[in-house]
Amino acid sequence: MTQAERLLRVFEGSGHAHGKTTVGRIGRGGKAEAKSMMIRGPMTVDMVQEHINGGQGYGAVPITAENMVKFGAMDIDTYNLDLAALNKKIRDAKLPMLLCRSKSGGAHVYLFLDDWYPASLIREYLTEISIALGFSGCEIFPKQDEILSERGDLGSFINMPYHNADTTTRYCFDENGEAMSLDEFLDAVEAIRCSPSAIDMSKIAGSRKWFSDGYACLRYILRDGPVSENRNLILFMVGLYCKRKWPDDWKMQMESFNGQIFTTPLGATEVVNLQKSLDKKDYGPTCDIEPFKSHCDKLACRNCPFGVGGDTESRATVGGLTVILTQPPYYFMDVNGKRVELDSDALQNQQRWQKKVLEQTHFMPSTMKQQDWTGIINGMLKEAVFIEVPRELTNEGRFEELLKQFCTGSVQALEAAEVNNGKPWYNDGKIHFKMDALENFLRSRSFTEYTPGKIQQELKRITGEESCHKKINYYKTDGKRSSVRVWWVKEYDEEPEPHEIQDISSEIPF
Repeated sequence: MTQAERLLRVFEGSGHAHGKTTVGRIGRGGKAEAKSMMIRGPMTVDMVQEHINGGQGYGAVPITAENMVKFGAMDIDTYNLDLAALNKKIRDAKLPMLLCRSKSGGAHVYLFLDDWYPASLIREYLTEISIALGFSGCEIFPKQDEILSERGDLGSFINMPYHNADTTTRYCFDENGEAMSLDEFLDAVEAIRCSPSAIDMSKIAGSRKWFSDGYACLRYILRDGPVSENRNLILFMVGLYCKRKWPDDWKMQMESFNGQIFTTPLGATEVVNLQKSLDKKDYGPTCDIEPFKSHCDKLACRNCPFGVGGDTESRATVGGLTVILTQPPYYFMDVNGKRVELDSDALQNQQRWQKKVLEQTHFMPSTMKQQDWTGIINGMLKEAVFIEVPRELTNEGRFEELLKQFCTGSVQALEAAEVNNGKPWYNDGKIHFKMDALENFLRSRSFTEYTPGKIQQELKRITGEESCHKKINYYKTDGKRSSVRVWWVKEYDEEPEPHEIQDISSEIPF
């Protein structure tokens, strides 16, 4: 089996689509600019060989139309990520995973499976692993529990490693932190394949001695026992937990935790100052700052009696925007791991977005300031994946098809004068027609996307002529000469069906 065949087998996923990424310049933050396209059709051995040779780069879609996966990944796109330290952390935890450097210097941490498993199950495992490793909120592949394949959804792809394999920067790390060759990586994948049940989560999640009924981030931060860093921040969060669980005795409980969870407890003055601050105001949990943000497990926290509550219960995790290039376009967005179909109005208007999410997921997310929402949408559009569609689904394609129907339909002019009756007239290799006749035909077919000016511009584009209109002369029934302004396109290759003129004179009953 060739390298390309083996790499294709390693990233076995969707048989209906694959991804293609074109990398541009490196931005100020070190991230490579890239344009991502989703291509309908399976990835082939020739494509993978091109990827290995350093030509076009390709990506694999983990999820199938049946919502099953055979591999998953965490995409950790953190600035100045210490890849060697992360690789050691994964190896020390005995996780059956492989870390590859991404094109931008981040990490793709892969889980390769021994069989097909539900995408939702693998997402759960990878989400918990990412939280335990301190990378909560990183992208998880597959990005969706289910895809809307019947609506044209193809899922999301992740770029494969070993582009330009001989001198690649997208290599896998071995147990010593050294770069593997492609062959070594392929061998490592086959050796590390496993079932989800083989992953011992306790090795990275720890004993969870404290806060089993409270803030999940505290459980992860303290999983290995007492800590020495971020003591003020952690004890403040502990104080919030104690106020909720022991409202009448929270200060004593907080002081007790101070003596247990730190290698060196905070001094009495610092503890009292924190308690005074907590007494003055009802604070919410500080989920959006470190060290809590990197270990945030919203789902687990919501299910705990003394975890997060209030508005946090209605906040949605969004991402994974896919743009379907119809005209107008429509979109797929990941909302809490579920796929939601949207139009442009729903992206612009939060209330419309909220309604679409409610209708499709039976969950009503809270809204935010419009400025914040605009920033989120623009960020997702910058990273969006685009899916091209057949030309007949675009306005240009629909117009061209309707124009052809109008010109080659069953009603044809036999002489120039009949263009006044709305009929197209063939003459000298061209098809002549009045503009209002074409406009009426388009409206009758419910095509109203083009204004008269846009129609004229499209006719110029199709003919390649600025002057694809003129006056033609004809004789009226009274023998007088007249003229009419017409537009024209070149005759189509196929001839219009000839009209059979039937002699009915002998059948007239008088």
